[in-house]
Amino acid sequence: MKTLLLMRHAKSSWKDDKLEDQERPLKKRGKKDAKCIATVLQENKLIPDLIISSPAFRARETAEIVAKKVSYAGQIAFMDDLYMGEPQDFINALKILNNTFTTVMIVAHNPGLEAYLQILDGEIESVPTGALGHLTLALDDWKDISFDTTGNLVNLWKPKKLREKEESRDSSSVSNLDRS
Repeated sequence: MKTLLLMRHAKSSWKDDKLEDQERPLKKRGKKDAKCIATVLQENKLIPDLIISSPAFRARETAEIVAKKVSYAGQIAFMDDLYMGEPQDFINALKILNNTFTTVMIVAHNPGLEAYLQILDGEIESVPTGALGHLTLALDDWKDISFDTTGNLVNLWKPKKLREKEESRDSSSVSNLDRS
């Protein structure tokens, strides 16, 4: 059994229209969302054995923020093919992995990331910026991964829903203080 974490890069900035697409940084909200997803990883004991990322600056920043917050000890592998990669590029990236990696996280872009999640899960899922899909794969060896590999989508965390949940929790805490 393997665990695959598919994360779309967090919200990026379009502020500087002179930047090439690969150079766009994260917005403040994107940085907060990446930290929020890292907290989810910690709470669910889903610390990756390996993080693979697109080299685009927004994906790199997302991966680095998550890695730092979860105290990831390894190096982040940057793979050019994951920049605007298609499902086959994700399969190729996973197929070459050392089998000692049980939990692998990929940080990349739509539409390829969303398409690959849908191929694995068999369901149509929206993957907004900063979202993280947690899949379990009935796979013993990464070299066996293919388009026929299916996965069980354990959870899909979306930053907006997590923010709403946090705001709701914060407002109920304030309400409880008002009653004291």
